[in-house]
Amino acid sequence: MARDLAPGTGHRRGRLRVYLGSAPGVGKTYRMLDEARRRRDRGADVVVGWIECHGRRHTEAMLDGLEVLPRVHRSYRDGDFEEMDLDALLERRPAVVLVDELAHTNIPGGHNGKRWQDVEELLAAGIDVITTVNIQHLESLNDVVRKITGIPQRETVPDEVVRRADQIELVDMAPQALRRRMAHGNVYRAEKVDAALSHYFRVGNLTALRELALLWVAGRVDEGLRDYRASHNIDRVWEARERVVVALTGGPEGETLIRRAARISDRTAGGDLLAVHVTRSDGLAGASSGALAEQRQLVETLGGSYHMVVGDDIPTALLAFARAHDATQLVLGTSRRGRTARFLTGPGIGETTVGASEDIDVHMVTHEFTGRGRLPALGRRHSRRRTVAGFLAGLVVPWLLTALLSQFHETVNLTTDALIFQLGVVAVALLGGATSALVASLVASVLLNYFFIPPVHDFTIGETNNIIALVVFAAVALTVSTVVDHATRLTARAARATAEAETLSTLAGSVLRGADALPALLEKSRTAFGMRTVALLERTGGGVLARCDASEASDSGHGGRGPRQAEETTEVPVGPDAVLVLTGRRLPAADQRVLTAFAAHVAVALERDRLAVVAAEVEPIRAADRMRTALLAAVSHDLRTPLAAALASVGSLRSPDVEFSPEDRAELLATADESLVKLTRLVDNLLDMSRLQAGALTLHLTGTHLDEILPRALDSLADPYAPVQPLDLETVPPVLADPPLLERVLANVITNALRHNAPGAPVLVAASHHAERVELRVIDRGPGIAPEDRDRVFLPFQRLGDTDNTQGVGLGLALSRGLAEAMGGSLEVEDTPGGGTTMLLTLPAAGPGEAPA
Repeated sequence: MARDLAPGTGHRRGRLRVYLGSAPGVGKTYRMLDEARRRRDRGADVVVGWIECHGRRHTEAMLDGLEVLPRVHRSYRDGDFEEMDLDALLERRPAVVLVDELAHTNIPGGHNGKRWQDVEELLAAGIDVITTVNIQHLESLNDVVRKITGIPQRETVPDEVVRRADQIELVDMAPQALRRRMAHGNVYRAEKVDAALSHYFRVGNLTALRELALLWVAGRVDEGLRDYRASHNIDRVWEARERVVVALTGGPEGETLIRRAARISDRTAGGDLLAVHVTRSDGLAGASSGALAEQRQLVETLGGSYHMVVGDDIPTALLAFARAHDATQLVLGTSRRGRTARFLTGPGIGETTVGASEDIDVHMVTHEFTGRGRLPALGRRHSRRRTVAGFLAGLVVPWLLTALLSQFHETVNLTTDALIFQLGVVAVALLGGATSALVASLVASVLLNYFFIPPVHDFTIGETNNIIALVVFAAVALTVSTVVDHATRLTARAARATAEAETLSTLAGSVLRGADALPALLEKSRTAFGMRTVALLERTGGGVLARCDASEASDSGHGGRGPRQAEETTEVPVGPDAVLVLTGRRLPAADQRVLTAFAAHVAVALERDRLAVVAAEVEPIRAADRMRTALLAAVSHDLRTPLAAALASVGSLRSPDVEFSPEDRAELLATADESLVKLTRLVDNLLDMSRLQAGALTLHLTGTHLDEILPRALDSLADPYAPVQPLDLETVPPVLADPPLLERVLANVITNALRHNAPGAPVLVAASHHAERVELRVIDRGPGIAPEDRDRVFLPFQRLGDTDNTQGVGLGLALSRGLAEAMGGSLEVEDTPGGGTTMLLTLPAAGPGEAPA
């Protein structure tokens, strides 16, 4: 119940229901009204806080019988606008409120700047809210939608607002069906249908938006499923979605396994590919950090994710990781060990994994390296099973050798018997270590004395040489055991060091490739060390503040450690004022040593973040310094020529030594006037550019007709009779812009086109309307702009350094792009078919309440 209470109140927090659509017109508002009518019929107190029917008669009919709250009127920039009356809703306090268009930006004058903030207030007051939103308005998908449709979305809502909804219902419609609805006039007015179908509502756009919506909702459903399984302690795999885990050893077969796993994943829509590498405490034979890095890159290229976990028992770690991620299939490579190696070491990882997989399908993939590996490294620290096996071998192997040699007693002498026994002791030492070899040497000495040293079948020794041989045999056996044990320890340490270095290298490499280092480091450390949560806490003057953390909420695995044990907390200092806190299993001393080294990486990332904050604070000052330097340079260069011309003309006119004719006097006055006009225009451009850079430019956006702005822009040109030909400007709706600034943009762009246009050819100015945007094209027939120079032409002060004017476009285009973006538009360069340059100015179309009177 605590989570259902609104913060700071004693009453229940309202519940949020979101109808999510892939595009306008799929029926979100209709479904919302249908739900409202059902709740009203059940006796609920339902009020329509804000609804936008867009003139759709079927949607308007659904309002019959519902209480619609009157809208509040607000004045803004000489216009009257309607908004949802939040104060009236809070005073009315209905049980359920309908709020359409969650991403809407409110007109200034209300409580909040965004409608989703109004919804938060309603929920905090205990009122249930039903709302609608399109997938293109989610903040995280804004740039993706822009790439798909070519249209930026100015109104967005944070994903977390929608993610926290108690219910998210997808309103889906096939692209073809939506286009038919639009063609029948059920979405937009008739005059907008053709443009919409040709641009935003193309089949490709709608299909891509539909896929985005389906995948986003599927992700939220998957989160809910994981939370349910975790809260109910369900460890079994639920095959609601195909997830393929491929196990990587760092061996040469990795690429084959990854590609096979990717093909398996691609057979099902929405399948996930996860690659996992298990780092054992004693290192993994054949593991190459370089090969793992290449395989990780391949996995990410194929759309999968790479994970690394620590586990002594590799099959258990693999299966625990797979179950934690609800994987349905596990891909392993067949063993690279030969028959001899498999005979000596028993069942491999693949066989053990298959035997314990239960409800997870295991694919054993053959590859060209099957059976071509080397013998396993025998110098490792022995597991308990191998120690017990070695002890038993120390007891059994001497007896087996005795039985074998007894069959050849007459043909084999004592020296050969002793050497064969010596070989058996060495084999036992390699299998079970020093203790097993000691047992084997003692048993072998006794059996060698009793069965092969005369007198046989008696523990007495008849000859001195035989006594010496037996003593030497025992000494050599003990020496070999000691050397093998020592080699085991050294090899284990080296392998451990290799594993630690591999872990740190992989973690550091993954962080260096990312832009957000701290969250990546914490998440990788949680996965690598098999912890439930990892948090970085910073000590402040008021206590301890959590800066960043990673937990199983973001990745439900727990590091491949099998069933969760009693949790313990491990703390590692990170610099003088921060600490890394890990919650989960008990870390062995060796892992803590790696964690300490890893904490140093966290300290570096933390310090880098702090330096980035400081640099961000300094950057505006540096930008201002650069702007002042550029302004001074521009003034020193671009002011010089017109100022000198004006001074020379006025000085000549004031000179008493020369008598000018009326024609000469008029020419000098015209030169002075033209120079002063250039100075005025340049100073205006410099001031506006400085305001743009400082963020101090004041905008007054209103509905503006292009056919009214263009004549004023042409009047401001140096040559008001320049060959400029407008096309279809009166057919497009008004744009939302600041009229004086739009006039400046057009004047600068047209001036640039006239400067570079072919002699005798007119500059064309054409306009078209697409969905909510108006595109204005200024077309010339000049030499054009090379693709590599298209971004450079918009850099300010291109004419610095006394370069020729044909090599740059001065300050005009830089200012024009800045003004266009400030008004919510864009300015781009395109090729003119047949040769030349087209400047594409895109501006938002004015809405009904923003159109000029």
